[in-house]
Amino acid sequence: MAATPEVPKIPCAAPGTVDLAPLCTLDREETPNGVILTLRHPDGAFHRLQVTQDGRGVIAADGAEPAKVTPIGPDSIEVALGGARYRLPATVRQ
Repeated sequence: MAATPEVPKIPCAAPGTVDLAPLCTLDREETPNGVILTLRHPDGAFHRLQVTQDGRGVIAADGAEPAKVTPIGPDSIEVALGGARYRLPATVRQ
């Protein structure tokens, strides 16, 4: 019997948690409106982000609360949304 491949994890922190840990999964979906990222916590909580083409990186795909995006290096961003935080790979433009 073949082993199920390990799903890559991204660093995240649940609301009220300070330290990021590689616990969340990231699903990527191509839609007519662009790429949607679904970030899933181990407890079942999730957030959806839409990848933008205007230099902002990502925005909240649904819900009333906006995503706060902070570049943290040339190849990554931190996204805060609903009290949770995520570290995502990204091309950061100067």
